[in-house]
Amino acid sequence: MFLRTAAAAFALTLATPVLAQDAAAPATLPDIAQGAEDAPLTIVEYASFTCGHCANFHSDVYPQLKAEYIDTGKVRFVQRDVYFDQPGLWAGVLARCGGDEKFYPVSGMLFDEQSEWLAGGSGDEIAANLRRIGLKAGMTEEQMTACWNDTAKVEQLIATFQANATADEVEATPTFIIGGEKVSNQPWESMKEVIDSKLAEAAPAE
Repeated sequence: MFLRTAAAAFALTLATPVLAQDAAAPATLPDIAQGAEDAPLTIVEYASFTCGHCANFHSDVYPQLKAEYIDTGKVRFVQRDVYFDQPGLWAGVLARCGGDEKFYPVSGMLFDEQSEWLAGGSGDEIAANLRRIGLKAGMTEEQMTACWNDTAKVEQLIATFQANATADEVEATPTFIIGGEKVSNQPWESMKEVIDSKLAEAAPAE
């Protein structure tokens, strides 16, 4: 199975929560951000590609967040992957496989089509469904196979998830860090109030 190395890396890393002091831990990866670098407010979303509530956020709330705040330069948005299961990790590898510029478009496809690609009754079926999404995003079969077989990159993704989620004490998805404050999933109007409050705090005094 072509996802064997990704699955093995996932199992090995989760089975070894504490690394020896002299062991070389995988390097963590930088965030992939949307929005202006000088935006006054940063929002971080911790999301799992297999989380139904995350898919709902991306269909119901994210478009408004993007139109009103990200695209207008008010918010810099960062999505950080959370891997609760192997299919979520496989999807996370796929999201990064096309490079940074394709991360958010592919992530959107994964959330939009979550119920379809997760409907596979076996790992092989889910993998085939993910391949179809990758092909629609312009990736080649060879490119996807290389990404899933890149054990070092998979270990970096897992290490990045563990470091970030531990630092921000994330236990469920989606969880948001808005201006440094941890915020649970909530309806758009409630989240908008938090965002506007944080933007007001960040505004320079006149």
